[in-house]
Amino acid sequence: MSHAILSPSAASRWLACTPSARLEAQFPDSAGDFAKEGSLAHEFGETILRSRLKELSTGQFAEKVKELSDNKFYSPELQEYAEGYADFVFVKLAQAQNGTSDAVLRVEEQIDLRAYVPEGFGTGDAIILADGTMEIVDLKYGKGVSVSAIENKQMMLYALGALDMFGFMYSVNNVRMTIYQPRIDNISEWKISANELLTWGENELRSKAEIAFKGEGDFVPGKHCHFCRAKSKCRALSERNLEAAKHEFDEVALLSDNEVAKVLEKLDSIKSWATAIEDYALKAALDGKKFPGFKLVEGRSNRKYSDEKKVAGRLMENGYKEDAIYKPKELKGITDMEKMITKKAFSLLLSDLIIKPQGKPTLVPASDKRQEWNSADSDFKNVEV
Repeated sequence: MSHAILSPSAASRWLACTPSARLEAQFPDSAGDFAKEGSLAHEFGETILRSRLKELSTGQFAEKVKELSDNKFYSPELQEYAEGYADFVFVKLAQAQNGTSDAVLRVEEQIDLRAYVPEGFGTGDAIILADGTMEIVDLKYGKGVSVSAIENKQMMLYALGALDMFGFMYSVNNVRMTIYQPRIDNISEWKISANELLTWGENELRSKAEIAFKGEGDFVPGKHCHFCRAKSKCRALSERNLEAAKHEFDEVALLSDNEVAKVLEKLDSIKSWATAIEDYALKAALDGKKFPGFKLVEGRSNRKYSDEKKVAGRLMENGYKEDAIYKPKELKGITDMEKMITKKAFSLLLSDLIIKPQGKPTLVPASDKRQEWNSADSDFKNVEV
């Protein structure tokens, strides 16, 4: 299926930076392994939900699971997360049916957004239609960034489209949007009245979408640039980051704590931008492009054996003992062990033998949800003996 120019998943970006959708359309959308793994998790979740809704026969379900299990990105862990997602959605459906007996669940529903977004469409993972509150549930399989449902523009677009398509079937007063992100135990919910959502769609979304579809408006760099395909060559982002690097500090030899904090605020954006430029330049150079003052060279590499069995055989033929040339056997790591014996068996057999040492300290913005670091040293620092 082709992608919409104004993709719901990129709504936070093109609503903030209206020319960005047309700009990044010039760059290839090369889905990496993480995206492909996420797509498999979604397909697994869809298959389980459709089976429970009796939309698939037992045979069809078994055949589809076999097909998905043969995918190179499959793991028992992925299937377990998909089953957890399906359980979560069915609990939500049961809650809706307590108040509305004919409440229904629509799975992987194609959502028409053209009432608000030119040529707009998307796919809703799970939509629960009922009187009172309609719910949109979105599965996020990534574990790098915690996704919030609060004023989540992608979810708001899906909700508007669902209201436009199905609102006449039920008396919907409110919409609840839920992010289900199992790999980092993140469940985020946000509720808005249907009237507020419709007002936003009429007064803000529609006009900005029309401007964005034409590729007009001003470029506005920000956090929304993180996944933009054009960020490696975007002039507005480059100028903003280069300007940030020119910050005027006090004329003293050392930075103050406040000045260090100001640098920290900008580092993530600058590092992400710099990495994107490096990646773009390397790929372009491999395709033959020349950048003034730079050249392609062979990077450093570590030596390795071409055939470990032959190496061992030759050494032992020449009098070296097996225990001298081999390392002692090592136990599989926790992640590999979980995959081998399944997560449930791992928990049953080994949970009392697993410890989680205190993590290394990491400096993050004060808005981060994690608890502030408190080391054992600081606990006893002021204790008098």
